[in-house]
Amino acid sequence: MPKNVRFRLFPILSFAILLFECHTIFGQQKVVVIDPGHGGKDSGAIGLNGIKENEVVLHIAMEMLRLNNELDKPLDIYLTSYSDTLISLSDRTKLAKALKADLFVSLHCNHSDNPNARGIEVYVGKNESEYSKKSVWFAYQLQTP
Repeated sequence: MPKNVRFRLFPILSFAILLFECHTIFGQQKVVVIDPGHGGKDSGAIGLNGIKENEVVLHIAMEMLRLNNELDKPLDIYLTSYSDTLISLSDRTKLAKALKADLFVSLHCNHSDNPNARGIEVYVGKNESEYSKKSVWFAYQLQTP
C-alpha cells in the first residue's frame, strides 16, 4: 500500500485501538469477528489514484490482528477473510453465528461526491439483548473524536 495511504489510515487505526478496549467494556474475553468489506471482484469504492476500498479495509483488518497480538490479553479475533476474496453476506453472518461472536465489525471506507463529507458511520442492530445498552454506548464512543 502506498505510504500516503498508510498516513491516512492512522485515524482509522484509532478505531482499531478503541476496539481492543471492548474487553473492558463488555467484561471478560470476547469473540470478535472483523469483516473486511467487499473483496475479490467486488472492489467497493475506488478512490484517488485507483485505491480500492477492499484493499484498504483488508489492510486495516490485518493491522488490527497485528495490534491485537501485541496486547497482554489479546482478544479472540477472527476475520471473515484473510485475503482479497469475495465472501457472500450470508457466509459472513454464518461465520459470526458459528463462532458465537460477541461483536461483529464490518469495515468499509465509503465514498461521497461531496468533498466535505468526513467521519465514520456506526450501526447497531435493532435486536434487544443484555448487551444492547453497552453496544449503543460502544458505538457512540467510536464516533466521539
